[in-house]
Amino acid sequence: MKTQDFLLELGTEELPPKLLKQLSNSLSSNLTQQLSALNLSFGGVVSFATPRRLAVLVSDLQSQQEDQMIERKGPALSAPAQAVEGFAKSCGVDINALDKRELKGTDYYFFTQEKKGSKTQDLLENIVDTAIKNIPIARSMHWGDLDFNFVRPVHWLVMMLGSDIVKANIMGLDSGNSTRGMRFTGEQAFSINNAKDYQKTLLDKAQIEVDFDLRKQTIRTQVMQVASENNATAVIDESLLDEVCALVEYPCAFSGNFDKRFLKVPEEALISAMKAHQKYFHMLDAKGKLLPAFISVANIESSDLSVIVDGNERVIRPRLTDSEFFWEQDKSRTLASRIAKLDSVLFMEGLGSMGDKAKRIEKLSAYIADIIGANTKHSARAGLLSKTDLITDMVGEFADLQGVMGGYYALNDGEDPVVASAISEHYHPRFSGDTLPCTKEGLCVAIADKVDSIVGIYGIGHKPTGSKDPYALKRAALGLLRMMIESKSQLDLFGLIKQSVKLYEFDEEIIQDIYDFIVSRLEMYYQEQAIDKAVVRAVLAKKGSNNVVYDWHLRIGAVHIFVQNENSKSLIEADKRIRNIFKDIDSEDMAGGCSSSSQSISRRKDGRDTNTYKDIEFTNQFDKNLLNACMKFKRKRDEDKQDYLVIIDALLELKPAVDDFFNNVRVLDDDVELRRDRITLLWAIMISFSYIAEFSYLSK
Repeated sequence: MKTQDFLLELGTEELPPKLLKQLSNSLSSNLTQQLSALNLSFGGVVSFATPRRLAVLVSDLQSQQEDQMIERKGPALSAPAQAVEGFAKSCGVDINALDKRELKGTDYYFFTQEKKGSKTQDLLENIVDTAIKNIPIARSMHWGDLDFNFVRPVHWLVMMLGSDIVKANIMGLDSGNSTRGMRFTGEQAFSINNAKDYQKTLLDKAQIEVDFDLRKQTIRTQVMQVASENNATAVIDESLLDEVCALVEYPCAFSGNFDKRFLKVPEEALISAMKAHQKYFHMLDAKGKLLPAFISVANIESSDLSVIVDGNERVIRPRLTDSEFFWEQDKSRTLASRIAKLDSVLFMEGLGSMGDKAKRIEKLSAYIADIIGANTKHSARAGLLSKTDLITDMVGEFADLQGVMGGYYALNDGEDPVVASAISEHYHPRFSGDTLPCTKEGLCVAIADKVDSIVGIYGIGHKPTGSKDPYALKRAALGLLRMMIESKSQLDLFGLIKQSVKLYEFDEEIIQDIYDFIVSRLEMYYQEQAIDKAVVRAVLAKKGSNNVVYDWHLRIGAVHIFVQNENSKSLIEADKRIRNIFKDIDSEDMAGGCSSSSQSISRRKDGRDTNTYKDIEFTNQFDKNLLNACMKFKRKRDEDKQDYLVIIDALLELKPAVDDFFNNVRVLDDDVELRRDRITLLWAIMISFSYIAEFSYLSK
């Protein structure tokens, strides 16, 4: 069947830069969903996005729907005549035009009709209109006296099949093949001759690269080149690069300078001012020090670049002057003197003030420090001062500098450098993949802060539900787990939560709920490391009274290695078989011989008690081999109780003896004593299997 390339371009006012990629992806997805729903086949789909346009190019789009055979089942032949007439009328035919067919022993009326496929060109207006309307927009705009709304006012619409214009009227716009270039340079309006030439036409006529990723790469290259010309290294933040790419259609990078005196201000404050307000990239010298210079990206190629550079230098000066002023003003008061003012800053309704939170963090940090070997005094001091920079002028202007500025102000106040480092680190990790605190004291405060927030917010009933997590508790829980695992901390998670609950004076009944919530995030943590959920669940099912997250981590790592070994499958199946045996045997066979420990007791007819399975005397070689293998495993386990990799290797060594046992031995022997001894031995084997994890969770 004939195919054609289809082009859609929606021209708009400047779109929100942080939403541009999302809007583009949504339009493309909606369009392809509409095409698929109408059984229209197509080849590749390419999305384009610039500040003033969203476009989609669909290659090899089917020109017409396939003809379809429509079949409807009607009433039975025995149905009342009125029902049959009604069915025929709904099909638009006489009764005589209906077919009769048997279905499962009953004769029915059927209506069959061949429906000719519609031309794609006739369907596209509704397809595009629906695709645009289905773009999720939190806050849409109305313009003029029109009834339409979109994220920004729309100005032109291009819809083409090959070289032909697809006639349509969408949001008050008549479609055509005319697009627009830059506002002030080059051809400001021109035609597209063929859909497939869209990208090339925009580049040739207006030097606009409509492919977001290619334009982004162009900007990256230009920024790096400008930095090289300044004998510097540009620091390219990916989110900032995305935002700049969404602000320009015709990128032209250049550098500018600012007064060296501003370098006396902490560099994070200068960088934040450049990035947040001006969308500038900063540069570092060969020693990694911030240079008094910046790189910006213009949306035009100027014949006199110095005018643009001068304008940007004049704009950044007052921004940096503000940062300088905030820095000097904030240093005039110590962090300690600001503690009292935290009492007037609300943490959250129902959870008291930030002053209350700081006091809880102080106590919780000291509690954690005693366990992980950090300096208790410094940890507590850092915890108490951790939130005081929230009421400084600098953080009031640049919220992303929370903690960072607290560290600088602490040093200025003469606080111990360890305290200052802990304050500056305590918000880490702030997002997935972010760094962890570098010091033990910073780790104490960071853990305390996250636990306090989770317990407090969860404790007043704001639990995450499904996809809704307004207070980012899932992210906080994941960050907490990361810190406990990657710092190899021996912190007891349940005890930590209990301590925080006690500080809040909450009912202890919520401890288990909060504990379960945090533990549930482990699956997400290991999913990012490509570890099967079944492995995580198998270990968590065995954790018992051991609530040390790092210990679970070691077990999970060992079990993950175990399941990669081809011999693990037969041991997992053996565990399943043993469990099934215990389901089937009666209480007399158990004879009190299989308790929850590996030291099972079996009372024999001769009156002798076997206090452990080691005392069992077998005559069958396969019984003996399994008993010896079990005893060998127990010795290795007792020698290396937490070296789970060694224990996993020891488990794998059980395989030959286990396989031979099941292949050559009848467990439920007629000899009652022998049956009980074998059951006791199998109980010990099952306990061995479950030392690290519950193998039953690994069974497919």
